Amino acid sequence: MAKYIVRRILSAIPVLFGLSIVLFSFIHLLPGDPAAALLGQHATPELTAKIRQQLGLDQPLYVQYLQYLTQLLHGDLGKSVINNRPVITDFANRFPGTVELTLAALVFAVGIGIPLGRFAARHTQGWQDGVVTVISLFGISIPIFVLGLTLQYVVSVQLHWLPTSGRLDPRTTIPSVTNFMLIDTLLAGRPDAFVDALRHLILPAIALGSIPLAIITRITRASVLDVNNEDYVRTARAKGLTERRVDDRHIMRNAWLPVVTVIGLQVGGLLAGAVITETVFSWNGVGRWVVEAIQDHDYFVVQSSILIFAFIFLAVNLIVDIGYAYLNPRIRYA
Repeated sequence: MAKYIVRRILSAIPVLFGLSIVLFSFIHLLPGDPAAALLGQHATPELTAKIRQQLGLDQPLYVQYLQYLTQLLHGDLGKSVINNRPVITDFANRFPGTVELTLAALVFAVGIGIPLGRFAARHTQGWQDGVVTVISLFGISIPIFVLGLTLQYVVSVQLHWLPTSGRLDPRTTIPSVTNFMLIDTLLAGRPDAFVDALRHLILPAIALGSIPLAIITRITRASVLDVNNEDYVRTARAKGLTERRVDDRHIMRNAWLPVVTVIGLQVGGLLAGAVITETVFSWNGVGRWVVEAIQDHDYFVVQSSILIFAFIFLAVNLIVDIGYAYLNPRIRYA
């Protein structure tokens, strides 16, 4: 197992290296000039050339990439060309907001998707199975921004049940300790603010978790039906075991592997979907920060944030693979 983990970690290095080359090349091919964006309406050819020289943008692309790669190897993700703050500082301040939203969406998707999939599998070919299938099809088909705007209009504007956007009421001031709003409100001893932060979290989490919910539901249903037709399940029923025991000890224990795989893969989808969700709901997270950086042509922010997301995705996949050995002892990594 240890050799497998080391090998996977080493194999991630060329992946990140290749991704850095693709990102650097693609971003520098985009139209626009960060120096002109930084100067705004005060941009003149002389000032623009001076800023480009200060930022090193007047050098050949391969020289710029080698400088960027050297910074990465020394743990320096660069500085924003807009506010001159280190990228890692802004990322650390905003990342807890994205993690909070992603975890809430994952809890929503897993907490509802797995029971729905099991329910549909127990009533296969019935009307209950048909209803669950239709719901999952809607979940996969509706884009995140459409669902988000619809939830805002119906739940917030028309019904006035939940807030429209943001992470907390603007009139509420909470000391930032961890930048996790739910945790900071509890540390501040403000249960009213905790409830308010939770209310702000519900709609974005539903919008972001809708697609993973549908996928997890369909995979759980298919996996349970596949295991349900195995000989050892028929044998367990023939021995007189209760249906609940057959379901818990024989069906679900063997149906977990595909479900866990999908859940791990959905983490990457949630991080990507957070870009849209945070923009729609004005959520102060990394996704909205990246969108603003793209609009401002802030190269270092976009490159570094996507590289960090790729690293997180690779780490999650490694954790999922390791978890296979605990869910199924028959699996051995050579």
